[in-house]
Amino acid sequence: MRIFPFTVDRSPLTVVHLLATGGTIAMQRSSAAGGNIPALDAEQLVSAIGLEDRSALRVEDWERLPGVHRGPVELWALRNRVAELVSAGDGLTGMVITHGTDTLEETAYLLARTLSPAVPVVLTGAMRTMSDPGWDGPGNLRAAIAVAAAPDSRNRGTMVVFAGRILDGRFVTKLNTFAPDAFGSPHGPELGTVASQVCYAGDSLPHRLLEPRDLAPRVAIVPLILGDDGALVESARSRFDGLVIEGFGRGNIPPGALPALARWLAEGKPVVLASRCAAGEVGGEYAFSGGGGELLRMGVLPAGPRTPALARMELVLALAAGMPYGAGD
Repeated sequence: MRIFPFTVDRSPLTVVHLLATGGTIAMQRSSAAGGNIPALDAEQLVSAIGLEDRSALRVEDWERLPGVHRGPVELWALRNRVAELVSAGDGLTGMVITHGTDTLEETAYLLARTLSPAVPVVLTGAMRTMSDPGWDGPGNLRAAIAVAAAPDSRNRGTMVVFAGRILDGRFVTKLNTFAPDAFGSPHGPELGTVASQVCYAGDSLPHRLLEPRDLAPRVAIVPLILGDDGALVESARSRFDGLVIEGFGRGNIPPGALPALARWLAEGKPVVLASRCAAGEVGGEYAFSGGGGELLRMGVLPAGPRTPALARMELVLALAAGMPYGAGD
């Protein structure tokens, strides 16, 4: 286990760039609006964490959006800004991005799959606003800055720091709608922890990158239900370029949906099979009609170590890069 002090190295060689993009961490309660709305800019967030010396920190107020307001165009613009910063060659040690938690995992996955891991990019956010008791934003932000500045964070790529945990951006998932410790890694190892020190449990897994041109491919997610006849699967076929289906358990589905899936495949449109279970992967051992084995023999692709949301992002990136789904797995 490698351990580094929970401080920002203030040497002239350390530069951490904070890119503030909004989310709950930048919100406060408004009586006029009747709830939480964006409020804090990047400078106000930095002031809230009380850094003794911020000479090693650069601050950029990129935007102040809830996570769900960022579509493919906005997300691709954010990705390109991060790519510009990490490739500038101006001595950047690491980056921190404050982000809404609703879509933090999609952004983390995009960055992890498309950017060189040399400069660490650390995403964080909050589950409480500054108006709430126990606002978790300052603690998460301070921890994220420490991780971005830690020497051993280099070559670990995109990570998420939340509630004292360091998670790989390729596997991170929001698992709870309200708890401060909302994020986990059901399909991959936890990288480390942050308390009084930044502690890594071991080396990072190898990074294999895709080179998409944009996020334009349209990919749908359709959860299948008891007795499903494939109506939703069929209705999406004319409007989408690819499909992720959310099956049961190891990837079994009601047999009534099979003809609709076969029509997707006949048109050459990729179909990826994920599970509605929080952990584990789909498999091919069930051979009954609608079983995971039958789907894989039809040409449906297993999601691999990904939730449905991350399987969808992987398929978007693969289509945009002209590569097979899961290239490099």
